[in-house]
Amino acid sequence: MDLISIDSLSDQQIERILDRALAVHKRPGNTIGGREGRVVFNLFYENSTRTLMSFATAAHRLGASPVTMPVEQSSVNKGETLEDTARTLNAMNPDAIVIRHRENGAPATVASLVDAPVINAGDGTNEHPTQALLDAATIRHHFGRIEGLKVAICGDIKHSRVARSNAKLLSRLGSEVRLAGPPELMPDGIPRLSVDQAIKDADVAMMLRVQRERLDQEFGDAPGEFLQNYGLTAERLASAAPQAVVMHPGPINRGVEIADVVADDPQRSLITLQVAMGVAVRIACLELLLA
Repeated sequence: MDLISIDSLSDQQIERILDRALAVHKRPGNTIGGREGRVVFNLFYENSTRTLMSFATAAHRLGASPVTMPVEQSSVNKGETLEDTARTLNAMNPDAIVIRHRENGAPATVASLVDAPVINAGDGTNEHPTQALLDAATIRHHFGRIEGLKVAICGDIKHSRVARSNAKLLSRLGSEVRLAGPPELMPDGIPRLSVDQAIKDADVAMMLRVQRERLDQEFGDAPGEFLQNYGLTAERLASAAPQAVVMHPGPINRGVEIADVVADDPQRSLITLQVAMGVAVRIACLELLLA
């Protein structure tokens, strides 16, 4: 099987991944083993810190060997197509391929050409399923449940694969998902909520950065303007549920979509926990696909 989208997973597989991730998280740093001799290729056509390093760490903890292709030094810079790269790597018989790509649908294209299972580590503005799984695991770890919670996802929704995968998964798990952001950064067909409306009484406030690298032109906001109008400040967070928590998939643009005092709040910020849970979730996903 491949993990291209949240829709790739059955309800039973989602529960298996979340349950396994929470169990793995209880023993951080431990070697789990069971996949010795396996090789996992990491193909990251876009920059990454959290996703790339957590997949590499997950493979290592399982006893597999993570091999990262340095795209900037590969034949991609000589004009090799994605399809030819996929065929070349398939001839090396990897046991799994993890791919991040700027183009929507690229992981599905690779999956159609290789024998190994493929995991989508983010494709364009489309989906980022393992990020949604780690976010769900983080929420369940903190609250003990996902069903019935109100989750506000705010920021650049239009270009966010994280928002798309989270909206699918968290809704499927019984959360009320609210999407909000500047009108220019909202996709068509989404009910228009202000950030203040989305965060009011929410149990989770998940903030997203403006993906300026995907904009056709500058957003045009002055320093501090985005935070004042659309960002998560202490004042906005005060309108959320009393025990509300703060999340962010990273990288954070401090003072833009989130204030420092909120991002670093030791009681309410789950941002570091998300990173730790990323390793646990990706261990669970690799275990499932390498079974």
